Amino acid sequence: MIMDSTYILLQQYWWLIVSLLGALLVFLLFVQGGQSLLFTIGKTELQQKMLINSTGRKWEFTFTTLVTFGGAFFASFPLFYSTSFGGAYWVWILILLCFVLQAVSYEYQAKKNNLLGKKTYQVFLILNGVLGPILLGTAVGTFFNGAEFYVNKEQLTEVAMPVISSWATPWHGLEAAFVVWNVCLGAAVFFLARVLALLYFINNINDEEIQKRSHKQLLLETILFLIFFLTFLVHLLVQDGFAVNAGTNEVFMQPYKYLINLIEMPVVLAVLLIGVVGVLFGIGKTLFSATWKKGIWFAGTGTVLTVLALLLCAGWNNTAYYPSIVDLQSSLTIQNSSSSPFTLKVMSYVSILVPFVLAYIFYTWRALDLRKIDSKEMAEEEHTY
Repeated sequence: MIMDSTYILLQQYWWLIVSLLGALLVFLLFVQGGQSLLFTIGKTELQQKMLINSTGRKWEFTFTTLVTFGGAFFASFPLFYSTSFGGAYWVWILILLCFVLQAVSYEYQAKKNNLLGKKTYQVFLILNGVLGPILLGTAVGTFFNGAEFYVNKEQLTEVAMPVISSWATPWHGLEAAFVVWNVCLGAAVFFLARVLALLYFINNINDEEIQKRSHKQLLLETILFLIFFLTFLVHLLVQDGFAVNAGTNEVFMQPYKYLINLIEMPVVLAVLLIGVVGVLFGIGKTLFSATWKKGIWFAGTGTVLTVLALLLCAGWNNTAYYPSIVDLQSSLTIQNSSSSPFTLKVMSYVSILVPFVLAYIFYTWRALDLRKIDSKEMAEEEHTY
């Protein structure tokens, strides 16, 4: 019994870690949001260069967090990794392709005599800025709305085809784009990324025209973000959710499941409310004050808390975090998809290093942002994108 309770605690702990990494990733998508605004905010070549360098100094944080998020999921919940990454592979291939295009574009767009030309690489950046957040948001939407897969652990003993999970459609994940609520979340993540990017430009770039355009664009992006996010959130709270019977591990549909989760987990509800208030405060004060430039830190922290609360709702409190809509009992929970107790325990010791990694990121970030980007730096600095 002691071992069972310890195992459950480890599973809960690692869902918290994975959720936190996912929340940090959503915040760092401001890099993609900034790329999608390249020609909207930057009207001259110099302004576009400042925008590219503003986001270009942070793109590696986003990419590293994406890889860490995937690695943590693989190590702690390998059945999800094999089911989603192995079955819905078209979605993940497109996401990785977007991020590869981003890396190549930053490195080569400013080089003389590059193969495709500067504008081509800038278009690649915009494609990543649009498709990256939408695809990631749509993929996360399946945590609440389900995907089309089967899980049969007994098939692992089949010599001819030892595959536990199989996909029910030939679309292999692309069918998620035909579920309106998945797309709604994808659009919310996209416009949130643009909102955060504008707040970051206001904080990071010392250029009067970019400041004015960012303030002007911020209101429109905020309205679009709120429309999609509130639509998704309201639907989430009133829809039937994928609940798990604690005694039998049977998955069943429960009315208002995610609303019940928030009520039964008041700490998670508090995190959600604080996060939403933080996002709105960061945006609101920036809109009403032309000189206040710290909105990115309030909205960014609020984003992390909000996404963290939503992901905890998807996996904690006897909830199937990756539901199957073609076979409810194939749905994945943190209990039936996690690694062994030994693996989770060893990984927990490794996770002690996480605060040191975060401290290093903070130190590096601060060092990069000590000097605000301006036209003079673009002219003098040799190592620019």
